[in-house]
Amino acid sequence: MEQEELTEWFDKYGQAILTFILLMVRDYQQAEDLTQETFIKAFRNQHQFKRKSSVKTWLYSIAHNVTKDYFRKKHPLRHYLGLTMREADDKPIPEQIVTMNVQNEQLYKSIQQLKPSYRQVIILRKLKEFSTTETALILNWSESKVKMTLKRALVELKNQLIKGGVTNELF
Repeated sequence: MEQEELTEWFDKYGQAILTFILLMVRDYQQAEDLTQETFIKAFRNQHQFKRKSSVKTWLYSIAHNVTKDYFRKKHPLRHYLGLTMREADDKPIPEQIVTMNVQNEQLYKSIQQLKPSYRQVIILRKLKEFSTTETALILNWSESKVKMTLKRALVELKNQLIKGGVTNELF
């Protein structure tokens, strides 16, 4: 991979990957750092990209793994107990998210309340619009696990939204 190709990938996918990571870590500065780390790893591991998947899928897979590694290092005990990515975060969020209407804000908050696997599959399948196959590659799951987890996650998300007072059907 040439430097120009990496720059092209960053220009094309950088903002989307930043948003994906931000939804997971809920800290804008940390999301920026992890996004940068994602592209550094892509550059260093270019020889491993066999083009069996799209560049976008490969980069999201790296971003997913970088984010998992971040949580493992930050809270190793929480990670091994399955509590990763569930901590509360009352820090200010980026201007883009603040300007969302009330329903979208409630949707965002409800997604944050879900367990990590539910959150990941909803973000990838519904917000980032990856296919089941691409999501399976990114998360290193089977396609059937992606489908079943998404089904369960949407039920849980709907319950969270109802608890939060949202009455309109979003799905």
